[in-house]
Amino acid sequence: VQLQASGGGLVQPGGSLRLSCAASGRTFSSYAMGWFRQAPGKERESVATIGWSGGSTYYVDSVKGRFTISRDNAKNTVYLQMNSLKPEDTAVYYCGAVSSTAQAMGVMKIGPNAWSWGQGTLVTVSS
Repeated sequence: VQLQASGGGLVQPGGSLRLSCAASGRTFSSYAMGWFRQAPGKERESVATIGWSGGSTYYVDSVKGRFTISRDNAKNTVYLQMNSLKPEDTAVYYCGAVSSTAQAMGVMKIGPNAWSWGQGTLVTVSS
């Protein structure tokens, strides 16, 4: 599967952005999906995951209540709605796909080598 992320940009603290990740291929619905981010000088970290059907989602504590992951299998697209953005959310955001039927919490535990990655999109939160 090939992934193309978009939607990043510069936003003020407290603002919102919606990231999109379009996937190629006819088996999108068989993949669990995730969003990850990498801040300057830091390792890539998980942000949110969603199961193959969209019925389960999971978030890291730092984004709970502010970010929402969703997917549209008819459009082969996964989204990340980011609200109440903070400067510490500044990072390059990546979407990933993994062949898994696990619930979203289990998907987040899958090691990085199993994932297919798209190119990142930069989110900068600054006044």
